[in-house]
Amino acid sequence: MPPWFEVFWRFLLLGCVSFGGPAAHIAYFQQAFVQRLRWLDEAAYARLVALSQFLPGPGSSQVGFAIGYRRAGLPGALAAFLGFTLPSFLLMLGVAVWSAQAPDSGLLAGLVRGLKLLALVVVAEALRTMAGSFCRDLATASVAALTAVVLLLAASPWAQYAVLLLAALTGWFLLPRPGAGALTRGSGGAGLRWLPATAFGLLFIGLPLLTHGDPVWRLFSQFYSSGSMVFGGGHVVLPLLQQQLGETVSADRFLLGYAAAQAVPGPMFSLAAFLGADLLPAAPVAGALLATAGIFLPGFLLVLALQSAWEALAARPRIVGLVAGVNAAVVGLLLAAWVNPVALAAINGWLDAVLALAGWVLLWRWRPPILVLVVGFAAVGIASGL
Repeated sequence: MPPWFEVFWRFLLLGCVSFGGPAAHIAYFQQAFVQRLRWLDEAAYARLVALSQFLPGPGSSQVGFAIGYRRAGLPGALAAFLGFTLPSFLLMLGVAVWSAQAPDSGLLAGLVRGLKLLALVVVAEALRTMAGSFCRDLATASVAALTAVVLLLAASPWAQYAVLLLAALTGWFLLPRPGAGALTRGSGGAGLRWLPATAFGLLFIGLPLLTHGDPVWRLFSQFYSSGSMVFGGGHVVLPLLQQQLGETVSADRFLLGYAAAQAVPGPMFSLAAFLGADLLPAAPVAGALLATAGIFLPGFLLVLALQSAWEALAARPRIVGLVAGVNAAVVGLLLAAWVNPVALAAINGWLDAVLALAGWVLLWRWRPPILVLVVGFAAVGIASGL
């Protein structure tokens, strides 16, 4: 069979069973493509994983895209993305269409209530984990705290971009980490690939200017902008998209889609399929396709641009400091989103607060499969709506 087709069906199989989020996906890829198939060795795989942490975008999907590229060039990279994302895309599109057409009943309202509590729990645990990784000293903790305060007081897409830029400058000048990139060094490598780098920059700058009056391409632009700024993991897509879309998607719909994305296999960025279908109700499939393409494209362009050059970049102390500053800022960004809209939309009384706290303790201490939490919170919410 053609190499790209083998890449497609192997990633399709993984896309059907890869529950557990980006960290679990990285482990699945390592077992499948390093240990079993030997498409690349441990050192090369470690460099791809490190690259995905260095760049904005969907980390595990970027690793899969890079593996497909190494195996079968650009067709293999696209085949890896399509195979791994297709199952979650179809499931999220189905959830969006079904929930939009479902009658306004106590059953659906109860389900939404339960899944909003689930989103509160999952974001709280993601926040705890990210803070432990990215805010280990006073400087980075201060960047995170100031970011949260600014975004709670002045929530807007431009405020998000401003604080991320200031955090990057802070990291560049104040947080250099000598020697921090040494572990990522590989064997040589070419320089920056200018065609995908230029395409990334032109789209990031030009899309908001050129598509302002067209709702279809404006949708693509909003998701492209969000995908360009998602540092620190898939959970950070929540606040970025929430600010980009503003009032066009209600908090209930947004959190329903976010919770559903926890329950399906594959990348969390499949949330875009749900939101795109909501934003173009007359053509939900087209909306889901545009949103999904928009949110994944910037990360993939950056992988193509920097895959060969990044080892030298990641060894520079100021670059490492810049990334440390941005990662600290996204902790603050996620904290602000956890307060508003997640907690404000989910907590409507002391019982909700108790249920959320119990769910978080369960997730923190015993790490049950996410499907157990999905079923549990959905059952609690439905029971409350009967």
